[in-house]
Amino acid sequence: MPSAAITPPADSTPPAGVRLTSGSWLRDLAVLVVVAGLWFCSLLGLRPLSNPDEGRYAEIPREMAVTGDFVTPRLDGVKYFEKPPLAYWLTALTFRHFGVSEFTARLWVALFALIGVLGTYAAARVIYGRGTGIWAAIVLSTSLLYYVLSQIILLDMAVAVTMSGALFAFILAMREPPGRRRLGLLLVFYACMALATLSKGLIGIAIPGAVIFLWVLVLNRWRDLWPFYPVVGTGWLLAIAAPWHLLAARANPDFLNFYFIHEHWLRFTTRIHGRYEPWWFFLPVLLVGLFPWVFFAWQAVRAALGEGWQARRQHAEAWFLVIWVVFIVAFFSKSQSKLIPYILPVFPALAVLIGHHVAGMWQGRPGLKYRLGGGAFILSALCLAAACLVAPAPADQPAIAAWLPVLRIALGGTLLVGAAFAFHGWRREQPRCMLSAITLSSTLFLFVVNLGGGAFDKASTKNLAMILKPMLQTGDRVYSVGCYAQDLPVYLGRLVSVVDFHGELEFGINAEPALTAARFLEREDLPGQWAQAGAAYAVIRRSSYAEWFASAGMPHDVIAETPRFVLVAKRDHSF
Repeated sequence: MPSAAITPPADSTPPAGVRLTSGSWLRDLAVLVVVAGLWFCSLLGLRPLSNPDEGRYAEIPREMAVTGDFVTPRLDGVKYFEKPPLAYWLTALTFRHFGVSEFTARLWVALFALIGVLGTYAAARVIYGRGTGIWAAIVLSTSLLYYVLSQIILLDMAVAVTMSGALFAFILAMREPPGRRRLGLLLVFYACMALATLSKGLIGIAIPGAVIFLWVLVLNRWRDLWPFYPVVGTGWLLAIAAPWHLLAARANPDFLNFYFIHEHWLRFTTRIHGRYEPWWFFLPVLLVGLFPWVFFAWQAVRAALGEGWQARRQHAEAWFLVIWVVFIVAFFSKSQSKLIPYILPVFPALAVLIGHHVAGMWQGRPGLKYRLGGGAFILSALCLAAACLVAPAPADQPAIAAWLPVLRIALGGTLLVGAAFAFHGWRREQPRCMLSAITLSSTLFLFVVNLGGGAFDKASTKNLAMILKPMLQTGDRVYSVGCYAQDLPVYLGRLVSVVDFHGELEFGINAEPALTAARFLEREDLPGQWAQAGAAYAVIRRSSYAEWFASAGMPHDVIAETPRFVLVAKRDHSF
């Protein structure tokens, strides 16, 4: 192979007896699509949308689908420029063709998770062999945080997968000599950065660029970069990412300042969003989120880096993956705005490192230590099972109390059985038995958590919306009082008026005061509007109900209640 390409390390070849044929690639990918597709998609429609995030990220594409305006994202009818629109576009198109539901709202998050698994498998297989590819896919699919975020409507899965696609495409391109394959991979690299930018902003370019710079610097591979087609690649990136930014700026003169200054620069450098956490915040998130494979992570990294600094050029891909992880953790740890999902882009890289180590254990590769990691899993599973079995039932939440005995047995029993079989393999020095037990028990644990997760959601207004929607007639008014219940417009299929709350809607409210004044009310405006002719309905927190209605003398009937909300009505017509 020419010097411009990375020379694969000696341990990157597939295990004996495995042929890298196109047939095995197609077979593996087909199996992964079916199995991982069912894994990520089968339970999407069981839970109501949670507030605020799922309500928000379902309502914006719902409004796009209704209005046909794919340039200016709107939330409850007001401009919302906190995030770029890729996920909104995809979900809006899905809503148009298949309707609005919990399943269709969450579908693209799960599909991005599936794409991430396929990309991780492909990259791991090219670098380290088929066994590593399969195990990397398993590790990623069954890691706690990756699976949980594949079931929740957030934008972080899209940016994690597209950013990972860019970084994987780059390191694979560096293995190729100049030619079509290298050009093709680098075009994928630039395209994925553009899609990451359309998913979550400029970090889609900044983070891959920084990771690549540090890798080239550490390994002194400046010459190996060429050719990286900067002119063609930059043009390709801009052709994908720039049009929406230009159209949004043209249609909205206030877009550039809010989007780039407020949502990029100030979010990273200040505490303006109220999401400050200590610098070490992401370390426990990473440790817990990587369960159950976290117990093999340190050994995997040490084994992948080989003999250390002096031999770094012989383990270029492993160093790239480690730099990828370390830089992203450091980058977001430095940020003044921290949320748990921000760390998601490191998981594909960790899955490849851990998958390579686990594949070696599965194949019985000599010299790989697994007893410490296996023992740590067994102890943690026993502790977690005990916690599940003795978890107290909350007296004020009957839905949770009703589910809890079943969840105790299902979760605690799954972990106990998994720990028992893992211990059997660990004691008899049978790594395949141990790894099978870890995989199966973790899969069942996550499945049960997802299956019973809806019982723990108190924030949804779905039950109230399902009662209210058949009652509504043209001209009826609906208010969200003292808060903005973000899933309410999704379930009602219409905008709602908001009383005494601005929050993240403030920019959009102030941007178009003539348009929003009639629907976004101050506290003192509600009695007058409530008294107007016609039917009116309001959703309000239980804690505020007495203050706003019961003790305020406003005529109303209580229609329904949930643990968090009350639905009240003033009805001037029969139905």
